[in-house]
Amino acid sequence: MKAKIQFISAMLIFGSLGLFVRPISVSSAALSLMRGILASVFLIAFVFFSRQTFSFAAVRKNLHLLLFSSAAMAFNWIFLFQAYKYTTIANATLSYYCAPIIVVLLAPVILKDTFSWQKLLCVVVAMFGMLFIVKSSPSQSSSYDHIKGIFFGLCAAGLYASVILTNKFFKDLSGLEATLMQLIFAVAVLLPYVLIFEPFSPAAIPSSSVPYILILGLFHTGFAYLLYFTGVKHLPASSIASLSYLDPISAVLFSAVLLSEPLNFFQILGGIFIIGSAFFSQKKPKSLNSADTE
Repeated sequence: MKAKIQFISAMLIFGSLGLFVRPISVSSAALSLMRGILASVFLIAFVFFSRQTFSFAAVRKNLHLLLFSSAAMAFNWIFLFQAYKYTTIANATLSYYCAPIIVVLLAPVILKDTFSWQKLLCVVVAMFGMLFIVKSSPSQSSSYDHIKGIFFGLCAAGLYASVILTNKFFKDLSGLEATLMQLIFAVAVLLPYVLIFEPFSPAAIPSSSVPYILILGLFHTGFAYLLYFTGVKHLPASSIASLSYLDPISAVLFSAVLLSEPLNFFQILGGIFIIGSAFFSQKKPKSLNSADTE
C-alpha cells in the first residue's frame, strides 16, 4: 500500500506540473536549465545522505546512451514548456501523451517488437484523438496559438519517446542512477545552449517566479522522481501501467477546475482516444495462469 501511495503521489505531482510552469516568466530553455540544476542537487543530496550505492562503472558502460537520452530529455523539457505557453494545459498534456504511441510505432524497428493489429488500431485511434483536439481548438485566440502549442507538445512527445526507447538499452544501471546522470548531463547540454542562444542572468528572474521555479525543480522533479522510483520498485507491472494514466488525467482536471481552462466535448473525446490507445497498446494477452509481475 505504501508503494502505491508513493507512485500515485508522484503521478499527481507530475499532473500538476503545468499549473506551476504557467506563472514563470523566463524562457523555456532557461527554465529547463534551472529545473535540471535544482533536481540534480536534490538527488545528489539524497544519494549522499542516504548512503545509496552508486555504480560509476555502470555509468561508464552506458555513457553514450546516457548522453543521447540526456540531450533528448533537455530539449523535451524545452518543447513541453513551450507547449504550455502556446496552448491550454489539457492540449499540451494530451499531445505530449502521444509519446507511448510513438514508442509503439518505433519499437518494431528499434526493439524488434512485434507489431500486432491491436497496436495498429491503437495508433489509428490515437491519430483520430489528436485530430479531434486540433480541430476543436481554434488556430489562434486572444491568448493562445493552439496549433503551435500542440506542435510543440508533439515535438516533446517525440523526444520523450526517444528517451523511453534509449532507456530500454541500459545495462546494470538502476532507475535512480540513470535519472540522476540524465539530469546532470541535461544540465551540461542546456548550459551552453542557454549561454549561446538565450543570454540569461539569474538577476533578471522576476521575484514572483522564484517560488514556482524552486517548486518545479525541487518538488516536481527531484522529490517526484524520488517518489516514483521508490514506489515503482515494489509494484507489479500491471499496477504501474494502470496508475501511470493518473498523470494526464489529473493534468486535464487540474487545468479545468483550478484554471478554468476551456474543455469542450471533442477535446474530452480526443483525450479519451489518446489515453485509451496508450493504455491498450501496452496491454498483452494473458493466460489464466499468468502473474501480474514481470
